[in-house]
Amino acid sequence: MSDGADGVDGVDDTGALVDELRVDPATARVYAEGWQSWSPATWHPVTASGRVPAGTWEHLMRFRPGTPVTTEGVQGEGLVVVDPGPGAPARCYGTTDPVAVPTVRTTLRGDVLLVRSTGPVDVSEHPDGESALAAHGDALATTVPRPLTPPSVWCSWYRYFEEVTADDVLEAVRDLDVRGLGVDVVQVDDGWSPGLGEGLRAAARFGSLASVVDGVRSSGRRAGVWLAPFLVGAGTTLARDHPDWLVGPAGRNWGQPLVALDLTHPGVQGLLTDALHRLLDLGVDYLKLDFLYAGAVPGRRREDVDGVAAYRAGLRLVREVVGPDVYLVGCGAPILPSVGLVDAMRVSPDTFHEGGEDGSTGLRGLMPLAARAWQQGRLWVNDPDCVVARPSYSQRGRWAQAARRFGGLRSFSDRLAELDPWGLATVHDLVATGGRTAPFGADVVREAAVLAQAEGTR
Repeated sequence: MSDGADGVDGVDDTGALVDELRVDPATARVYAEGWQSWSPATWHPVTASGRVPAGTWEHLMRFRPGTPVTTEGVQGEGLVVVDPGPGAPARCYGTTDPVAVPTVRTTLRGDVLLVRSTGPVDVSEHPDGESALAAHGDALATTVPRPLTPPSVWCSWYRYFEEVTADDVLEAVRDLDVRGLGVDVVQVDDGWSPGLGEGLRAAARFGSLASVVDGVRSSGRRAGVWLAPFLVGAGTTLARDHPDWLVGPAGRNWGQPLVALDLTHPGVQGLLTDALHRLLDLGVDYLKLDFLYAGAVPGRRREDVDGVAAYRAGLRLVREVVGPDVYLVGCGAPILPSVGLVDAMRVSPDTFHEGGEDGSTGLRGLMPLAARAWQQGRLWVNDPDCVVARPSYSQRGRWAQAARRFGGLRSFSDRLAELDPWGLATVHDLVATGGRTAPFGADVVREAAVLAQAEGTR
């Protein structure tokens, strides 16, 4: 059907027409929420179009799988806010249902903005765009438990990547003590295990996870580990032995295609439960849950539910198994379907990928981190990802400032012996100030919105 030519029932292939409003094309702006942690989220000029995936893999791993991405106008998943321009109230189009998450799209026709949605949304008016986001966050927050105080974290990833060893982590524990850094959690990231598809055992190259956990706890700190619980590699033992536990493609990493697990299958539920209990029995009480988007990919499941319902059931199972005192950080996680089930949420892509250690790729996460400032203290603690304070990272000053200004979780990822005086002072200050559970004030959210829109137009 041609653009703007809806059928008599108001429906076309982009959804039902839910509103049309007059806007000032020169000043109006649109906020579009991304599907998951790594998805674009920002304020756009009303004349702009949103970002689109570069290929199938990026659609699977950074956008909403199975949902077309518009190349004209702006698209949000579960939430769009329109600020029409000077003197006009902002309108919020959103849902507070974490399972029925519609896709909302806007299209500009002259000075009229058409808003369509693939499912029901609540429409409300607010004095401005930032207050609209805050009000929507407050409505969602009614289902969120009182947030736990976020710990400060040392993470292995941005220094050791997949080559981390037990000795590397234990060196960090000793150096934290030597330098008087009161870090609460020492978190072992990816690299300690071949993954869930191979039984989630510690890799021989890594060494003993039990000895690492004991060393961390003996220092008076909490032990954390990284886990990608909702997918496996297509070439793993589990994928070969249990094809009926698999749903469909989930991207590519670790040198192989990824496949999503069926979170409604009793075998998968038992696997997750056993793996989590083994980590709990070691003394782990901080879990970074990564690549969670896989739980919601389209595909046939044992139970006749869609991907979002399956995802939320799987994440709820994790929460029930580990209990309320284990700190859960979601990453690569569908935003709205995770509300109420994690303590902290990565609201941006990785600080950098392997190969970008010098900072030459810029600040990949600044735009969504700033855009999602309204979520802090309402939906969860915002995790901006790790500060990297060593001299070789050219973006270290700007990123440390942004992470402190717009994040709630405080973490860093360096070998302490490699830090210069500036780096040591920065991580000391990061740890000393502690995390944040409260929402940001309206002034910070406004500042963040301006920054996010500016970053989005780069």
